[in-house]
Amino acid sequence: MKLARFTHSGKEQLGIVIDQQIIPIPGSVFSGSMAELLCHLNRLKPTLEQLAQSASEPLRLDQTTLLAPIPQPEKFIGVGLNYADHVAETGLETPEFPTLFNKQSSCVTGPDAPIYRPNISDKLDYEGELALVIGQYCRNVSVEDAPQAIAGYTIVNDVSVRDWQIKSPTWTLGKSFDSHGPMGPWIVTADSIDPHNLELRTWVNDELRQHSNTRHLIFDCYQLVATLSSVCTLKPGDVIATGTCSGVGVKMKPRGYMKPGDRVTIEIEGIGRLSNPVLQEPELNSFISPRPLS
Repeated sequence: MKLARFTHSGKEQLGIVIDQQIIPIPGSVFSGSMAELLCHLNRLKPTLEQLAQSASEPLRLDQTTLLAPIPQPEKFIGVGLNYADHVAETGLETPEFPTLFNKQSSCVTGPDAPIYRPNISDKLDYEGELALVIGQYCRNVSVEDAPQAIAGYTIVNDVSVRDWQIKSPTWTLGKSFDSHGPMGPWIVTADSIDPHNLELRTWVNDELRQHSNTRHLIFDCYQLVATLSSVCTLKPGDVIATGTCSGVGVKMKPRGYMKPGDRVTIEIEGIGRLSNPVLQEPELNSFISPRPLS
C-alpha cells in the first residue's frame, strides 16, 4: 500500500495511491497526521484496504499536489558511507560502525518542490537514498525485532552542501539547508516491499549519475534501527535515510555539482520517483518574526 500526503482544492489530506489515482482517507476513517496513521496502521489496514477497493470517486494524481509524507520528523537521521562503492570512491576505509548524522527537520520538502542552491556556496550535491519510516515506539530492539518497528519506506534526496559539510565534524550544517531534504513521493508500507533488494537510480537532467541496489548496504535497515534504538527511543514518523551509493557529484571529474536549471530525479524500484528542480536561492534579508517565512 502507498500512503501519501497531498493537497487538493486547498485542503491537505492523506490518501492511498493506486496507479495514477489517489483515494482520500475520509475523516470518519482517520483524521490524524501521517505519523499517527503509521502508528495505528496495523489496526487500520483492513479498513484502508476496503476503502481502496470500494472508492467511487478517486482523484487523479495530476489533480493533486503531493507533499513530503512526513513534514517535520522529530528525528531525521542520515547515514554516511553505507555502500561499498561509495566508500571506494571516497578513498576512505569501510566503517565498522554506522556513520550517523542529523538533518534538521526544517530542511524537509516535497516532490517537485525546488531545491535551492544557497547564495553562500555553489557546491550543491545530490544523494539518492532509500529511507525507512518508523511506525512504532521502540527502544533497545534487536535486529530480529526491528522490522516490527518500521511502518514503511520512502525516497530521500540527502542534498549536501559539500564545503559546509566539512566545516563541522558532525556534517549537520552541510546537510540541513532549507529545502535540502526532499522526501516522497509517498510511503510504501513495509509489508509490500523487500527493502534489501531494490534498484536505485539517480539522474541529473537526462544523465544517469547513480545506479546500485540496496542489497549492497553495509549496514541494513534493521541493523540501523537496532543501533539507533540502543541509544534513543525511536518514534512514529522518525525518518532514517540509509545512505547513498557511488556517483555523487563531488567525486566526478570535473565536479558534477547541481546548478540552477537542473532537475534531479531519484527512482527506487517498488517505490517510485522523487524529482525536484534546482533554483538559485532568492536574496533574503535577515528577519526575526513570530511567523514562518512564506
